[in-house]
Amino acid sequence: GKNEYDLLVIGGGSGGLACAKEAAQFGRKVAVLDYVEPSPRGTAWGLGGTCVNVGCIPKKLMHQAALLGSALKDAQHYGWNISQPVHHTWSVMAQGVQNYVKSLNWGHRVQLQDKKVKYFNIKGSFSDPHTVRGLTKAGKEVSCCDNIVIATGGRPKYPTHITGALDYGITSDDLFWLKESPGKTLTPFVFNVSLECAGFLTGIGLDTTVMMRSIPLRGFDQASHISKKKQICFTIQQQMASLVTEHMESYGTKFLKRCLPTKVEKLKSNRLQVTWKNADLNTEESDSFDTVMWAVGRVPDTKTLNLETVGVKTNSETGKIIVDASEATSVPHIYAVGDITEGRPELTPTAIAAGKLLAQRLFGQSSELMDYDNVPTTVFTPLEYGCVGLSEEAAVQCHGSDNIEVYHAYYKPLEFTVAERDATQCYVKMVCLREREQRILGLHFIGPNAGEVIQGFALGIKCGATYPQLMKTVGIHPTCAEEVTKLHITKRSGLDATVTGC
Repeated sequence: GKNEYDLLVIGGGSGGLACAKEAAQFGRKVAVLDYVEPSPRGTAWGLGGTCVNVGCIPKKLMHQAALLGSALKDAQHYGWNISQPVHHTWSVMAQGVQNYVKSLNWGHRVQLQDKKVKYFNIKGSFSDPHTVRGLTKAGKEVSCCDNIVIATGGRPKYPTHITGALDYGITSDDLFWLKESPGKTLTPFVFNVSLECAGFLTGIGLDTTVMMRSIPLRGFDQASHISKKKQICFTIQQQMASLVTEHMESYGTKFLKRCLPTKVEKLKSNRLQVTWKNADLNTEESDSFDTVMWAVGRVPDTKTLNLETVGVKTNSETGKIIVDASEATSVPHIYAVGDITEGRPELTPTAIAAGKLLAQRLFGQSSELMDYDNVPTTVFTPLEYGCVGLSEEAAVQCHGSDNIEVYHAYYKPLEFTVAERDATQCYVKMVCLREREQRILGLHFIGPNAGEVIQGFALGIKCGATYPQLMKTVGIHPTCAEEVTKLHITKRSGLDATVTGC
């Protein structure tokens, strides 16, 4: 019947579930629609969205598998007798990761039941601004009188203009659910997820090649939501990106730079023959691979929602839903959170926070808005890269190079010394304003445990920390994070920024 629910959430990922559970705490009638359209390869999964099923969670676990591999190499220098050669069995790792993900799917269902949120495993489509009907079960109507939240996120794109791309390639949607090893892998890419995947594939001993058109981590969202002139700068942190890829190269990931794939063909052997153009040499080259994983960005999952009919405005270029500071769309009672929204970082914690705050504003007399400034994040490449705040480029763009001071250092983690590991790319840099109190605008860290390091400093930067305050912070010796508290060489000075000894 009509007016069945106070809140209907379309999409059971990070943002949608957070919003639904929070609304239920206020004693409201809430329903969640979640449906996973199988990937072109036929991969599907349960409740919980991208992060849980085909994103952060399996990615970090596979990254951990690769870190254990390098720890085994180091261990011998530290006196552990490890019989050689060491082998990695994909199926064992995959089984462990997939079992854990399934336990999370189950956990989400239980939480919804506990909080009396109705869950429908159906694909939703607007039939009018207040009614969403299910497309998968004989046109079931799910009505909602007051509020609808769209949180359907995105799915990986296929470069359909490349012959054979769709027929023979996989995406990150499939990689984490493969039962058998992907073998020799090529990942033509634009986004950081492919670097992370290439990193752990190399780390567990697979022959891995990254093909890139231009610069690494392009548009990786360091990105500073800069309120000055209300423009949003998505800027590349060029220097950090090259350090990350240099490290990967030195550990065996192959990079084909300025190359564009043109076609993929299947050989009699079942291997995939990939042909590409090399822009520098103006030549055509090819090689065969077991797996081609496309990582050319993600598209908003709005196809079946029928947004045009109800008047929800989207950005014509990106297809993302346009929202205001309160996550409201162009239709008064329809909201959107997470990766589906225009100009927001594509990160699980921001989606969760935005979803919760939205429910509190709708049902809990709150007026607090989500603050997208100084959101910390980390790329889990073999050498991790964490950052919070502005990139150097964005800071210069906003404040002018004369008003910016950059402190930096190349350091050597103590753990690397006995194992004689190369620390050339371990680097930290801090971007500050030059005037008076030297407020910290951004912090960038490449090295072990970058996420753990950046998380702590993120609080300080959120609270408006300054360079002098940082200098009064006592470091914990001997840690990598301590290097941040010792930054004293400016880029401007041109002095060598390599740290020697303690």
